[in-house]
Amino acid sequence: MSYQSHIKIQPGQKGPEIMIFALSTCVWCQKTKALLAQLGLEYRYLDVDLLMGADQQEAAALLETYNPSGSFPTLVVGAGEEVIVGFKEDELRKLAKG
Repeated sequence: MSYQSHIKIQPGQKGPEIMIFALSTCVWCQKTKALLAQLGLEYRYLDVDLLMGADQQEAAALLETYNPSGSFPTLVVGAGEEVIVGFKEDELRKLAKG
C-alpha cells in the first residue's frame, strides 16, 4: 500500500490544486483546513502522523522535497509552483481569488 491511498479530499469549488501535508493533532493544520473549507476550496490532505511504516517514510520524504524543515502544515499548490508553510491566512485567502 502507498501513502497515496490515504489521501483524503475535502470537496469544494475547483481552484488551484491544493495538497496539505498535516498532522491530525496540529491546531494550525486544523485552522488551515477549516479556512480553506470556509473559502469553499477543494483540497486534498494527508495526516502524516496517522500513517505507518513505509507509507509514513514515503510521505515524509516527499514532504521534505517541498519543505526541508518538515514542519506542518505544508501546502503544495499546483504542481509545486507555490509552497505555503504554516498557517498564513492572507496567502490562503489569495488562493480563493485565483
